[in-house]
Amino acid sequence: MGHALAEGSPAAAAVWAEADAALGFPISRLCFEGPAADLALTANTQPAVLTASVAAAAALAERGVAAGLVAGHSLGEYSALVVAGALRFPEAVRLVRRRGEFMQEAVPVGAGAMAALLGVELAVVEQVCAEAAQGEVVGVANINAPGQIVIAGHRGAVERAVAGAAARGGRKSVMLPVSAPFHCALMKPAADRLAAELERVTVATPRIPVVRNVDGGVTTTADEVKPFLVQQVASPVRWTDCAERLAREGATAFLEVGPGRVLTGLLKRTLEGVRGYPVEDPASLDRAVAAVTGGPA
Repeated sequence: MGHALAEGSPAAAAVWAEADAALGFPISRLCFEGPAADLALTANTQPAVLTASVAAAAALAERGVAAGLVAGHSLGEYSALVVAGALRFPEAVRLVRRRGEFMQEAVPVGAGAMAALLGVELAVVEQVCAEAAQGEVVGVANINAPGQIVIAGHRGAVERAVAGAAARGGRKSVMLPVSAPFHCALMKPAADRLAAELERVTVATPRIPVVRNVDGGVTTTADEVKPFLVQQVASPVRWTDCAERLAREGATAFLEVGPGRVLTGLLKRTLEGVRGYPVEDPASLDRAVAAVTGGPA
């Protein structure tokens, strides 16, 4: 993950070197060489994805492409805040490693679950979750795009909600291979621990607006950064609202920086007539730069 871009971009390589120094171990080697089982541990995954995303943004900046406003999905909100200058990268990469540990430790392994529900409206999902709880926790975790909603909570309650969605005409439901039930009330202990960790982190006023997960609002001051990062841990990621807010704020070109192309796919389902461009390797970097600048790919 991120290896080809680091080889072709001095700016991206510098970000990986900075992550290694900040964490005190070579996360670059883990990402570039594996093993995959170690990378899959959320305490490693979160700083790895953050670094890959910030490195991709640095490669874009090296080519003269800078963001006018930013947003990030869940962990990606930290990348957005780094790009906006609200968080220093070394502090952010250490912070998300701790965030990963806190989220993993909040719920015993196997006790929680997440599932993606397709073809069901939000109001129906909320009703299904209310009926499925039966004294346990289950609720909306991600509102990713129209007709694509992720739920999280106790495993039994999630499984009951999946069955309920199918009975209400849901097109498809998929249990997700995750290590913990993120963005639900079970993450409250992780949020409390993160709040204490954030007390030691310095934040600055963002240079550009940051659209946030919790409410689709826009963070423009330093005072807004920490409270919303704490709230985000146990609250739904309202990604549909984020995409729509970016468009209302004037975004015309959407660049997905870092590993994967999931957000580019969600964008097509959320905003009509808008094209997204992933940036995760040299070829996709060239295409994105050409699309934004009008130059050759």
